[in-house]
Amino acid sequence: MTTLDHSTSLRATPRHGWAVRALNAASGFYRSWKNRREFLRLGEMSDAELADIGLRRTDLHVAVGSPFGMDPTARLNDIVHARNEETAARGVC
Repeated sequence: MTTLDHSTSLRATPRHGWAVRALNAASGFYRSWKNRREFLRLGEMSDAELADIGLRRTDLHVAVGSPFGMDPTARLNDIVHARNEETAARGVC
């Protein structure tokens, strides 16, 4: 076999593409569902505990309004990063 023969024999066939996409979608749905369950535990924390990890209770209300397929923890991460950048821009430590 030549080098060209090896490279063409390792390609996935197009008919398996739908299975990969379905598996990726199911995996993403499961991860989102699991993270949403963990997110609900944040609601049980006190305001002081949330402040320790850089969150406010209003952040939880904003993130929980995201669509079901979207990971609310990713939205919280965006909120915290935006707040940190704003604080750094103002020069507040």
